Amino acid sequence: MREHCGVIGVFSLEGHNVVPMLLSGLEALQHRGQESWGIAVPGRQPFKRLGIVSQVSEEEYEALIKTGANVGIGHVRYSTTARSVLRNAHPLKIGGPGGFCIAHNGTLEREYLLRNLAESGFSPSLKLTDTELMGLGLYQKLKEGLDWAEGFRALNPQLNGSFSVVILTSKGELIAARDERGFRPLCLGWHEETSSYVVASESCALDRLGAELLRDVQPGEILKISRNGLEEHRFAEAERHAHCPFEFTYFAHPSSYIEGVNVYHARKRMGHILAESYPIDADVVIPVPDSARPAALGYSERSGIPFEEGLMKDRYRRKGSWRSFIEPEKREEVVLNIAPIKKVIEGKRIILIDDSIVRGTSSKIIVRSKLKRAKEVSLLLTFPPIIYPCYAGIDFPTQEELLVYRVCRGRCSLKEINERVGREIGVKVLGYNDTGGLSKGIGIPMDQLCLSCTTGDYGCLKYRPKFKTREEMKG
Repeated sequence: MREHCGVIGVFSLEGHNVVPMLLSGLEALQHRGQESWGIAVPGRQPFKRLGIVSQVSEEEYEALIKTGANVGIGHVRYSTTARSVLRNAHPLKIGGPGGFCIAHNGTLEREYLLRNLAESGFSPSLKLTDTELMGLGLYQKLKEGLDWAEGFRALNPQLNGSFSVVILTSKGELIAARDERGFRPLCLGWHEETSSYVVASESCALDRLGAELLRDVQPGEILKISRNGLEEHRFAEAERHAHCPFEFTYFAHPSSYIEGVNVYHARKRMGHILAESYPIDADVVIPVPDSARPAALGYSERSGIPFEEGLMKDRYRRKGSWRSFIEPEKREEVVLNIAPIKKVIEGKRIILIDDSIVRGTSSKIIVRSKLKRAKEVSLLLTFPPIIYPCYAGIDFPTQEELLVYRVCRGRCSLKEINERVGREIGVKVLGYNDTGGLSKGIGIPMDQLCLSCTTGDYGCLKYRPKFKTREEMKG
């Protein structure tokens, strides 16, 4: 199972009911996953539902509010290979007496976790997910008498991949931990009105709650929050971090701050860089909604070419996700929800700005169908060419599904990639940002970013993953 989700945990030191905060925070993180969601509070089985938080019935919502817990965790889920069934929704209950509930954002290779459990005398099912295997490994360490920091430290050599987790313990404590590379984001906040610590995937959840952003949870750090307050421990160190740049170009909410960087301004700077790299003579700059909008504004500012909203989403066509990347099996359907504004497009020379090209399906439909009345279309991307699979939680795990690899077999210069992919998409000019421009736009040094999907260098992982296909990943 490969996950790119959102997590939240809240602990009120003064005993306030945090369930409304959990639900509101999950709504703020809904862009990170729309397949299912859930919360867990002490003394009850986790409450989980398919779909999105706002679809819960009034009766269930009121019943949840009345549970009245001072601590809890929550999760919104986006999976790419595991089935969209309620059993796979988080939080997951792990173990028997002394067990805990866990919610996970990331991807871990199952082989090393299975091997660790087998060597300790466990016989876990091959059908268990990476989160369940991680949870069982931690449960085993706790049963051996280790505390949480010691347990993560002991299990960490088997945790190959990415994880940002929140855990609700049997004692009513809140645990939060982040892998030592910092692939996935996780931040800590303080809600003054309820004297609550809040841990969330993104700071936009803190904004929704009216909480103050204190800091990022550091890579390799574990936090324990109880009635005694906040404890901070280190369980691992890494020579370099490997923050996922896809968070900054696509996945995260524009209002969020990750590693001290505002996502909106990072995207806008990338637009400035694209304008400097690709000075194209055109009539109008148009974003592919929604993540590319700041970059398109940046390109317009730097180039002087007017910005227009030439493509609009029909948000009332169906419920659920409007992000084609999140629901790969529905990409064509999602693109059909984009309506062209003919007066903006017709007869114009258009610079279309998008965040990335993965499989190319959406780009082809937009260029050849939605913008067919344009005089000409050029397409610029804020993210460099995606040539290699991602093993840290983004939905391109096999190389054959990547357009650049299919067109170039990974043996082209950036100029050749621009030319060949441009012909495949059907645009006059196609231009990718390069890794240097990506790093400069985000404001994080290249050696602190995970660039494996564009460079093929997987040195940021403990071990080079062995799976190559979706079928191998499932089993």
